Amino acid sequence: MPLSETDLPLIVLHYLMCGTEDCKQKCQFYCSSCHRPMCEQCRDEHQKSPDTKNHELVPFRQPKRHLPVEKCKEHPTKEIDMICEDCHIPVCSKCAMQDHRKHALNDLQTKHSENFTLCLDNINKIHQYFISNSQNMQKDIKENVKQIKEIIDSVRRSLMTEAESMKRLVDTVTSDNIEQVNEMEESLMEELQIEDKTYQDYISYLEDLVKECHVYMSSTKLYNNPIFFSLSNHLKIQPIPETVKPVPPVFTAGQYSKKGVAKLLGRVTVPDTKPRIRKIKPIETAPTQYNLYNCSLYLTVLFCILYILFISGVDASFDNSGKQTLPLSFPVTKVSEYTVPGVNSVWHISLSKAGRIWVSDDRGYLIQTDLQGNQLQKIHSRGEYGYHTLTQDGDLIYTDRKNKVIKRIARDNTITEFIKTGDWEPISIYSSRINGDILVGMRKDYEAKVTRYSKTGKEIQTIQRDNKGKELYGDPHYITENINGDICTSDYNKQAVVVVDKSGQYRFSYKGQGTNFRPYGICTDIVGHIIVCDGISVYILNQDDQLLSLLTTQQIVGYPSSLYLDVENNLHDM
Repeated sequence: MPLSETDLPLIVLHYLMCGTEDCKQKCQFYCSSCHRPMCEQCRDEHQKSPDTKNHELVPFRQPKRHLPVEKCKEHPTKEIDMICEDCHIPVCSKCAMQDHRKHALNDLQTKHSENFTLCLDNINKIHQYFISNSQNMQKDIKENVKQIKEIIDSVRRSLMTEAESMKRLVDTVTSDNIEQVNEMEESLMEELQIEDKTYQDYISYLEDLVKECHVYMSSTKLYNNPIFFSLSNHLKIQPIPETVKPVPPVFTAGQYSKKGVAKLLGRVTVPDTKPRIRKIKPIETAPTQYNLYNCSLYLTVLFCILYILFISGVDASFDNSGKQTLPLSFPVTKVSEYTVPGVNSVWHISLSKAGRIWVSDDRGYLIQTDLQGNQLQKIHSRGEYGYHTLTQDGDLIYTDRKNKVIKRIARDNTITEFIKTGDWEPISIYSSRINGDILVGMRKDYEAKVTRYSKTGKEIQTIQRDNKGKELYGDPHYITENINGDICTSDYNKQAVVVVDKSGQYRFSYKGQGTNFRPYGICTDIVGHIIVCDGISVYILNQDDQLLSLLTTQQIVGYPSSLYLDVENNLHDM
């Protein structure tokens, strides 16, 4: 069963053929009644048939968007084809005559077209402005987190340094005080030792005196004893010497408090400054133009939307979970083409807003032309694969594998060295349309990685292994970024499209439909679909590894090896 119109996703494709079974002619007309593109011959047959002769057929580039037929509940024979602006309900013509005669009525088709246009406009604004700016705000917040952490760490270090300085000062003062106390102790001990010796000498004196008394008392010669007459003077006891008690030192506790110490150490405060509101880039005032009745907006240069495929009557299938899936192939035809002179085989494309095209070939030349095919520049860069990209400023940057640098070509054609990659060979590069970051696929010996740089050339992030330590990349020779921040890389050696999220965490690897999948050019569209080619087919995947569509060589009429989606969401392949 076909998908309903509200379910139709926008996908970049670029071919369409007649919707009649087995007809391989180019689509030139569109039947608004049965929703099918037709060639001129099928249109004539369609008009001759009695069942379809009254169908409305218009040129292919002006298909009308018809609403599903819905009967009025009050008047089952009438179709709902109007909307009452006063009551905000859809009505049929009979309802309008009976109950809404004096109300403001509008054509339901017109109202639905206006709403659909508004939805497309909102989708574009959300992807191009709101998500981009919100992600910039998130990046700014992350920078603030880093800055605040650095400032807080600095404050902590200052506090610890101040405390250590205070501790050293306390230790010094304490050491001086203890030395002073030691000196006091030494002086007091000397004084006490002198007094102790005084009493020791006095005691010795008394003991000698006692001995003399004992000698006298035990003597048998009283009259001939020489001390007999002087004993009273000789035995006179000298008084006990007087000494003084030493005065010990007294400790007086210092006068301090937590507040006083905090004042000495300093304090942490938040400045009384009004926080600045984060700057949000103003939205573009020019409205995005969508015309549901003119698909040429989606068909410029090799581009259209999946809506055309579904109105052609292509059925969707259902998987085991009951979800609708897209057909893997359908009849297509090329819309338009242009040539780039002097190029043998295009390997990569970069297209500027000014309509200038940079292409690289298999002989190592980087060539700039305008859309009319006039060659403007030619550089022998020796690069391969997806080695050049345009920055948000409109400058071209490209990798120089031999010298291991990334060079910049300014709009005045001056060439300068932009980033040096050390020991790593830069082989692929992409400038983010979300924030201007630069993603570079690199290789060294048998290792490979993806490195993120800021728009000024500062290294931000390195992605090399998954959370199990397994190498993610072998030869990341084309690289792009999805609207959700995923980094999508076509890796020739891994034979896979390797997808990691913006933090570098591995998400999945898509390895094609067979055993010989060798992915080349890769890009993403405005709704997050991943588009990759392998030189034979173009694969369209969703953000979660599901194959949505497959264009084969017979449908594409060529061998696509490079893909590019410009700022107007036009898909180019070569």
